[in-house]
Amino acid sequence: MSFLAINAITVPEGGGDELARRFAARAGAVDQQEGFEGFELLRPVDDRSTWLVMTRWRDQEAFNAWVSSPAFGHGHARPEGSSQPVATHSELWQYTVEQVGERA
Repeated sequence: MSFLAINAITVPEGGGDELARRFAARAGAVDQQEGFEGFELLRPVDDRSTWLVMTRWRDQEAFNAWVSSPAFGHGHARPEGSSQPVATHSELWQYTVEQVGERA
């Protein structure tokens, strides 16, 4: 089964559009990484300030290889001209997929 890496990012009020813009600017940067299966950026629709960045990988080893790669460092560098981070906190959650439901 797949491995999920979920980055829970706390974004201050008014910062969500900038976070989404930064992710859009580097869209596809991880697509060619060995073992990468998918990406989703989840915007909260309730009163939460935590956005979720979910990536799906073949296995944890593929994810770890990406985190250790130069591409990871480049993709997570502060954008040119940006003076401040868009997030106030982030936390990495890691899971394996145990079950998958199918719509009948």
